[in-house]
Amino acid sequence: MTLQYFAHETAVIDDNCNIGENTKIWHFSHIMSSCTIGEKCNIGQNVVISPHVILGKNVKIQNNVSVYTGVTCDDDVFLGPSCVFTNVTNPRSGVNRRGEYAKTHVGKGATIGANATIVCGHDIGAYAFVGAGAVVTKTIKPYALVVGNPAKQIGWMSEYGHRLEFDENGFATCIESKETYKLENKEVTKL
Repeated sequence: MTLQYFAHETAVIDDNCNIGENTKIWHFSHIMSSCTIGEKCNIGQNVVISPHVILGKNVKIQNNVSVYTGVTCDDDVFLGPSCVFTNVTNPRSGVNRRGEYAKTHVGKGATIGANATIVCGHDIGAYAFVGAGAVVTKTIKPYALVVGNPAKQIGWMSEYGHRLEFDENGFATCIESKETYKLENKEVTKL
């Protein structure tokens, strides 16, 4: 049987994985059983995808990322180098909490920067941008730009990853795509 995806010879792929066409899995990565990886994903070096994780299409995972059980990512998500997910809020080595994994959902097109930490149970909205090194301790709105420890919102980002500057009427235009956005009631929508 011909594989529809590429896996480097050092990658470990367990049984019962569903891996989409044209996905690439690089050096020393471990894809654990019962996970689902969409088409055209790129799984960098030394990445672990735990059981029951779901990744959409075109998800890019940079080196040294562990995506733990309870995490789901929609299409076009970018996970920066060495970013961290957790899945238990009160881990103890001597207490088995496997049945208590919290869920974290990362929305379509969101970016999580290098070395950011996502504390479990807090979703990341579509097209949100989590800055490098940020520690996310609460749910992040779609299009929000957050930085720091704990992460605080400092602005809004376009779908192309540019900061949005809203005028007095609540409109902003992405400098690259020229798409227009509306800020109303502390929520952003693309027009």
